[in-house]
Amino acid sequence: MHAFAALIDSLVYTRSRNAKLKLIGDYLIATPDPDRGWAMAALTGDLDLPGVKPAAIRALIEARTDPVLFRMSRDYVGDTAETVALLWPAPPVPLDPEPLSVAAVVDRLMTLSRSDAPGALAAMLDRCDAEERYALLKMATGGLRIGVSARLAKTALASAFGIAVDAVEEVWHGLTPPYTSLFAWAEGRSAQPTAADVPVFRPFMLAHPLEDLRVDLADYAAEWKWDGIRVQIVHVAGVTRLYSRTGDDVTGSFPDVAAAFATPGVVDGELLVKGEFQRGEAASFNALQQRLGRKTVSAKMLAAYPAFVRLYDILFDGQEDCRALPWNERRGRLEAFADALDPDRFDLSQVIEAADFSDLEAIRAGARDAAIEGVMLKRRDSAYVTGRRAGLWYKWKRDPLTADCVMMYAQRGNGRRSSWYSDYSFGCWTAPPEDGGELLPVGKAYSGITDEELKMLDSFVRNHTTARFGPVREVEKTLVLEIAFDSIHASKRHKSGVAMRFPRIARIRTDKPAAEADLIDTLRRMAT
Repeated sequence: MHAFAALIDSLVYTRSRNAKLKLIGDYLIATPDPDRGWAMAALTGDLDLPGVKPAAIRALIEARTDPVLFRMSRDYVGDTAETVALLWPAPPVPLDPEPLSVAAVVDRLMTLSRSDAPGALAAMLDRCDAEERYALLKMATGGLRIGVSARLAKTALASAFGIAVDAVEEVWHGLTPPYTSLFAWAEGRSAQPTAADVPVFRPFMLAHPLEDLRVDLADYAAEWKWDGIRVQIVHVAGVTRLYSRTGDDVTGSFPDVAAAFATPGVVDGELLVKGEFQRGEAASFNALQQRLGRKTVSAKMLAAYPAFVRLYDILFDGQEDCRALPWNERRGRLEAFADALDPDRFDLSQVIEAADFSDLEAIRAGARDAAIEGVMLKRRDSAYVTGRRAGLWYKWKRDPLTADCVMMYAQRGNGRRSSWYSDYSFGCWTAPPEDGGELLPVGKAYSGITDEELKMLDSFVRNHTTARFGPVREVEKTLVLEIAFDSIHASKRHKSGVAMRFPRIARIRTDKPAAEADLIDTLRRMAT
């Protein structure tokens, strides 16, 4: 456990990507099985210890220290695991047991019920120093938040053992922790652990932002970029799996789509829902959100939000790997493949017919459908390759909507922003303030500002707080923020009746009085 704790501590304070790769790679080479496999599971988010919940950890520390002190410390530190690790008292009788291993921690906590796991966790915390407690708690709750993505961890493994990261990605979802067969292959002790009858995930091809570049439509095909979630559908040996862009298995959330895909092959597309009032058309992302993240879905949910996939590309046609073919040949394969699928669940993303780039620009400017996020430009001779490759695919997102809103509340951030007020709630007027209008929250944002602007907003919060609600501060309603967002939708869950998609702070409007901020009716007219 000490080596894993040292790794986590080092990763927290390391910003360089290459340095992180080396730290993880050195740990994986030096650490034996199964500890390194469980560490990889923790780093990639594949470790699930269901008996340990954040509420149980809070109960443990509040039984050992002043609850008010803990809550104040948590508010200051910004991270529960770090706060508990530092406040945890030394046991009354010094312990001198065998050092804990990662595998021993997992084996113990994996087999315990929710009622027994907290006691076992407390006994382990008594045996650890502060650094080990921090790593143990992070691992137990499944949320490391240390600046390491699953892709980075897999890249580190591949780099350390001299294998291709794409090969690691392809076999990853056919394996389970602690990945002993994966490390045996990486060290040359066995063959690659995959089989033709396993529905594995293949990494997606991604696009660069178009920005100010203009391309020749003789070389590039244009398609709409739909506002759902990108999925890969795999059917092998009678088994269908849906994978998200990050490789997460989302089949359980969309069993209706999986059941309708029974043709051997692998396709890439956008998962959308039709919505109650938009049968046959793609509804907004707000409708899709009703089904995201659910392990199971009810019959009522399936009927209210029927899912379908708008197909972009084909990776495998039956057993044949099509990824090396140019886009125009894959497009022909995809059209033929789609003909055999259920048209109620699968359709093709249509190619936009435009005379030239200026014509395409005019078509894009005139489209603001709820489910259209922009335009994709794909080089006609491009193979389907992993990641972002310069010059092959471009994404050209539609211009954002903007609204002037008044800051209402602020909350401390997490991680590197734990000492700053960096999560801001903002509102718009129900009516002009001179007519008795009030402010209602319409969104929350924490991105889009520079470090200097963050310091300015943090100072404003500290100097203009009017009320406190735990970690939240209510502020004077005097500062206007220009908020950019991709779209806005009607929402019964919010008092204002609207919900923004991807809100971010575009600029701080110190030049504008709060009374001149936008009305909620203005936002409703933008809703799609």
